[in-house]
Amino acid sequence: MYAKWRGWEAAAAAAWAVGQFRFVTTAATTCRAVVLPRFGSSEVLEIRPFVAVPELKPREVLVRARAVSINPLDLRMRSGYGRSIFEPLLPLILGRDVSGEVVAVGASVSSLNVGQEVFGALHPTAERGTYADYAILSEDQLSVKPSSISHVEASAIPFAALTAWRALRSTARITKGQRLLVLGGGGAVGLAAIQLAVAAGCNVSATCGNKSIERVLEVGAEEAIDYKTKDIQLAIKGQFEAVLDTIGIPETERLGINVLNRGGHYMTLQGEAASLADRYGLAIGLPVATAILLKKQLQYRYSHGIDYWWTYMRSDAEGLDEIRRLLEDGKMKIPVEKTFPITEVRQAHEVKDRRLVPGKVVLELD
Repeated sequence: MYAKWRGWEAAAAAAWAVGQFRFVTTAATTCRAVVLPRFGSSEVLEIRPFVAVPELKPREVLVRARAVSINPLDLRMRSGYGRSIFEPLLPLILGRDVSGEVVAVGASVSSLNVGQEVFGALHPTAERGTYADYAILSEDQLSVKPSSISHVEASAIPFAALTAWRALRSTARITKGQRLLVLGGGGAVGLAAIQLAVAAGCNVSATCGNKSIERVLEVGAEEAIDYKTKDIQLAIKGQFEAVLDTIGIPETERLGINVLNRGGHYMTLQGEAASLADRYGLAIGLPVATAILLKKQLQYRYSHGIDYWWTYMRSDAEGLDEIRRLLEDGKMKIPVEKTFPITEVRQAHEVKDRRLVPGKVVLELD
C-alpha cells in the first residue's frame, strides 16, 4: 500500500510540474512557529511545535520558510503597538518578511509553481505572520527569488523595500532628475529608498549616523550628512522635490517641510493612526487620526505649497517586481548584520531591543 501511495505521489508531482493540475489543500496541517501569547518583552515569545496551518484560499501560496527577517514593526507589535487590531487575535505569529520554497498553491494561483524559490512580505495588519516553518502569502505578495542571492539576503529586503517603494513610486511618483532627501538613510527603509531613487535617475542626499555614512554613499547617495556632528539645516544645500522621513520626530518634520520645493512631497513613516487607535479604540482613534492628517495636509498645502503624507508598507505586485529586477541587476541590497536560528528568537529580539546590532537581523529555519 505504501509503495502504491509513493507511486501516485510521484505521478502527481510530475503532472503538477507540467501544469496538468494543482493541489489546493495545505501540504502540512501543523508546524513549528514562534507565538506571541501576550504583549511584552522578548521573554514572552514562545516556540510551539504544533501550530495549525490553515487551508489555502484560491489565491494563496504555502511557503516553506528558510529565512525571515526581524523588522521594527515586529518589536513594536510584540510590545503592544497595534493592540486595537491584534489583541483579539492573540496568540498570534509575528513576522512579515520571508524567503523560501513554494510547497503548495491555491486553485487560482497562476504565476508560481511548487518547487520555486520565492521571497515576499505580508501586509502590516496580516493576522498570521512568517515566524514559522510554513508561511501563507497571497500570490501578489511573492516573487521568484533571484538565484544570485541567498534566502537570508532575500528575507531582509521586501518589507523595507516595499515601504520605500510605496512612498517614492506610488505617492511622490519620483522621476529622473528630481532631488530626494532621506532623513534616516542608514536603516533598511532608508537604504532601499536611496537605491530605488538612484535607479529612477534621482539625485539623493541622506542623513545618518557616522557608522552608516560609508554604506549610504555605497548605495548611491550623493551626500551623507552625519546628524550627530553637523547642523543639518546648514549642511543641506538646495531644495528637494521629495523628502522621506524615517525618523518622524517634530525636528525632522520641520526640517523636511522647509527644504521642499513647492509641489513637493513630505512623507513620514511615523503616522499616528495605529497609536491613536490603541489609545482610544478603533471607533474613535481612526477618525481622530484621519482628522489630524487632513488638518496637516491642508496646513502645509496652504503655508508651503507641499503635500504631506503618512506612508505605510503596502503589498504591491508591481513594486515587488521592480525590486526583484533591481536585485537581479545588482542595484538593490540591504546588508544583513547578524543571523540567529529560529530557536534563538528571544535573543534576536533582545539584541534589536537593546540596539546592539544596528543593521538587519535574520532568523534562519532549517
